[in-house]
Amino acid sequence: MADVDNAGVIVRPPVLYVAALAAMLLLRWVWPVPILGGAAFWPGVALVVLGVRILVWGRRTLVAGGTNVDPSLPSTAVVTSGPYRFSRNPLYLGLAIVYLGLTLVFDALWGIVLLALALIVMHLGVIQREERYLERKFGDGYRQYRTAVRRYL
Repeated sequence: MADVDNAGVIVRPPVLYVAALAAMLLLRWVWPVPILGGAAFWPGVALVVLGVRILVWGRRTLVAGGTNVDPSLPSTAVVTSGPYRFSRNPLYLGLAIVYLGLTLVFDALWGIVLLALALIVMHLGVIQREERYLERKFGDGYRQYRTAVRRYL
């Protein structure tokens, strides 16, 4: 397994969030537990827009930096520009913001519960694995970046 050139994440992040969204919608249908009774619709829309903008910016930056976006493929560079100046994981941050926005749009408290679970899976099964992989692959260059830029915000 040591010769595999990828992070070995346990799930592709978009798949995790789509599964959490589907579970939230199912739970909302079976046992609706509203957050604010519809008052959070527009703030939710704003979060979805913000999250999508972060996702687009982060993806474009990775592509421009010449590396793969998909964590199951090899990383070819440590990208430190664009949103990666502020967060080592802007794509994952964007996914979480979109998901939180959709939770507010659908007014489902279940979404908050499932977001907490998704964040744990992301941290342990994706982000920590990626960090170990990037440190093995890029050494001091990645360690310097990790020291200079926060993991999340």
